[in-house]
Amino acid sequence: MSDPEAGGPDPSWRRFSAPVEAGLAILCVLIALGHVYVAFDPVISEFARNAYHFAGFAFLAAVLKPAVAPLGPSRFWRIVDFLFGLATAAAAVHLVRAEDAIYARGVKLELYDWLAIAICVYAAIELTRRLTGVIIPILIVLSLSYVLVWGKWIGGVFSFPGLSLETVAFRSVYGDDAMFGAIARISSTYVFLFILFGAFLIRSGAGDFVINLARAVAGKMTGGPGIVAVIASGLTGTISGSAIANTASTGVITIPLMKRAGFAPKFAGGVEAAASTGGQLMPPIMGAGAFVMASFTQIPYEHIVAVAALPALLYFLSVALFIRVEARRLNLPPLPSDGQTLGSAFRQGGASFVLPIGLLIGMLVAGFTPTYAAVFGIVAVVASSWLTKSPMGPKAVWEALVQGTRGMVMTAVLLCSVGLVVNVITTAGIGNTFSLMIADWAGGNIIVAIILIGLASLVLGMGLPVTAAYIVLATLSAPALAGMISDRFVIDAIANGTLSEAAKPILMLANPEAMMQLASGMTRAEAAELVHSLPLEIAAPLRDMVVPPEVALAGLLSAHMIIFWLSQDSNVTPPVALAAFTAAAIAKAPAMGTGFASWKLAKGLYIVPVLFAYTPLLSGNWGEMIQVAAFSVFGLYGLVGLLQGGLERPIGWPLRIVAGALGLLCLWPLPILWHAAGAAGIVALTVWSRRFGPRPPSAAPGHAAT
Repeated sequence: MSDPEAGGPDPSWRRFSAPVEAGLAILCVLIALGHVYVAFDPVISEFARNAYHFAGFAFLAAVLKPAVAPLGPSRFWRIVDFLFGLATAAAAVHLVRAEDAIYARGVKLELYDWLAIAICVYAAIELTRRLTGVIIPILIVLSLSYVLVWGKWIGGVFSFPGLSLETVAFRSVYGDDAMFGAIARISSTYVFLFILFGAFLIRSGAGDFVINLARAVAGKMTGGPGIVAVIASGLTGTISGSAIANTASTGVITIPLMKRAGFAPKFAGGVEAAASTGGQLMPPIMGAGAFVMASFTQIPYEHIVAVAALPALLYFLSVALFIRVEARRLNLPPLPSDGQTLGSAFRQGGASFVLPIGLLIGMLVAGFTPTYAAVFGIVAVVASSWLTKSPMGPKAVWEALVQGTRGMVMTAVLLCSVGLVVNVITTAGIGNTFSLMIADWAGGNIIVAIILIGLASLVLGMGLPVTAAYIVLATLSAPALAGMISDRFVIDAIANGTLSEAAKPILMLANPEAMMQLASGMTRAEAAELVHSLPLEIAAPLRDMVVPPEVALAGLLSAHMIIFWLSQDSNVTPPVALAAFTAAAIAKAPAMGTGFASWKLAKGLYIVPVLFAYTPLLSGNWGEMIQVAAFSVFGLYGLVGLLQGGLERPIGWPLRIVAGALGLLCLWPLPILWHAAGAAGIVALTVWSRRFGPRPPSAAPGHAAT
C-alpha cells in the first residue's frame, strides 16, 4: 500500500494474506472502472455518484487503516474494521435509495435514515482521524455542535440561533455543500481521474524519463544537480500533485546527487522540498486545488491552469536562482557527464510522458472537460507506452488501476468529510463574518490581508493537508480578499473622476460629505480612505455597480490563487515543513535546519502572490503577463542576492541591500521605466560581482559545504 501523501510504502497500512489482497485489488479495479464509466455515461445522479464514491473509499479506508495501530494485526480488530467499513458503505448506499422518499415525506427522516446519517458522519470523523490526525475530526465536531447547541450561547457576530437536529442531519448529507455535495463531486470526478492518470504515468516509467530528461538538460549547468531537482520536481508535479510524494520519489535521486556535487546536506534537502512544493502549483494538474478552485469560482478549469503556468515557472525559476547563486558562491564545478542526452532520454521513455501530457493539454485547450481529458490521457499512456522499452500490458494496467485507487483513499475520504465543515460555514454565514473581520483588521491594506491569511494558512497547515487548508481558508477569507482587490478599481474611479453618476448617491448614504469631496476632486489616498471606511452594506453594492464583471472575476481568481499558493507553506515552513522533513531524512540532515533552508528557498511562494494582487500577472493579456513575469525574474534575482549573499560571486552586506532594493523596484507595481531601471541596476550589479567579486576557494565534488 502506498501512502498518497508520502509517495512510498507506509508501514501503518494494514497488510493481509494473498487471497484478501487479491480481493481488495479486484475491488479497487472495480471502483476505478466504475468511475471511468460514469465519467462517460452518467447513468446515475450526481448525488448517487458522490455517495457511492464515499462508500467505496470509506470501506477501503476502514479495512486498510487500523483504528489503533498496535491492534492492527489482531484478527478481532480486522473483523471490527471490516464490519465498520461495510456498515459505512451500506449507510451511504441507503441514503441514495432513500432520497426520493425523504423528499416525498416533506424532509422527514425515519429510523433507518437517522441510523445511516449517523454512521456516515461518524465514519467521516473516525476515518479522517485515522488518515490525517485529529484536527479535521475536531473541526467537524465543533462545526456540527455549533449549529446545534453552542452557537446560541455565544454573543457578538458569531452568535447563531441554532437548527434542529433533523435539519442539521439532513443538510449534512443532502446539502449542496455537504458530505455528498460540491466538494465530493470534485473528488469523484476530476481528482480521482487525474490521480488514476498519474498512476498510469508512474507505472509506464514516466518518472524515470523525468529524471533522465532533467539530467540531460541541466546536468552540466552551474549548480546542475540542484537544477535537475527543480526540473524533475516540476515535471513530477504534473503526475502526483503532492509535495511530499514528489520529495520522496525524486529526492532519493536528486539529494545524493546534490551532496556529491558539494552542496550542504540541509541545502540539498531544502532544494528538493522547495522544488517539490512547486509541483502542486504546476499545471495541468496542480493537485486537487485547481479543481476545487474551479468549483468555488465557477471559472473554467482550463482557464485556471492556463494563467497558472507563468507564476509556476516564476516559482521554479526562483528556486533555480538560489541554487545557481549558492553554486557560484561555493565555486562548485559541474558534475561529469553520465552520457545522458536529450535524445537518449526521449528514446528510452519520452513517448509515455510527452504524448499523454500533450494530448491532455490539447484537449483542455480545445474545450473538452477535464474528466474527458483525463480518461483519454489514461488511454494515451497505455498506447504510447508501446513506443518505449516498457510497454503496458494487462498486468501493468491492472496494477495502475489498483495503485491509483489506493492512492486516492485519503483524498476521497478527506474531501467528502470536509464538506461537513464547509456546509456549516456556509449555512451559518461564518465565511462572510470572518471575511469582514479580515477586511477590518487589514484596514483595506491588501498586503496586511495577505500576511493575515498566510499566518492562518500556516496554523491550519499544522493539522490539515494542503487541499483541506485551502478549502477552509478559501471559504473563510476569499470574499474579503477578492473585495479588497476589486476595491482598487473603485478607488481609481473616484480619484480619476470617472465614477458614474448612478454610483455617487450610494456614497452619500455612508458619507454625506462625499459629494462635496467628489466635486472638489480627491487624491488616490483620500479616495482609498473613503472606500475603506464604508460599511459592507454600502461597499458591496457600490462595488457591484462600479466594478466591471471581468474585473471582479479577475479579483476573485487572484484571491483564490493567493490563498492556494499560501496554503502550500506548511510543506516548507517550520515548525511543520512536512516536505522538508521528508527531504531531511533522505539527506541525513537536521530536520529543522532543512526546514529553514527550504523556507528560504521557497520565498517565491510568498512573493508571487503579491504579484497576483497588484499586477495583471493572472488577468492581463499575454503581453502584459509576460512583461510582468520578465521584470519579476530580475526582481527575484535581486532578492536572491540579498538573501543568499551573492550573484555571480559573493557580495557583502551593502551590495546585498542594494540588490534587494533593486529587486523590489522590479517587483512593485510601478511605471515600466522604474522596472527597467531596476532591471538595469541588477544587470550592472551582476556584471560587477562577476568581474570584481572575491573568488571563493574551489570546492571538490563530494565534499558538502556547511
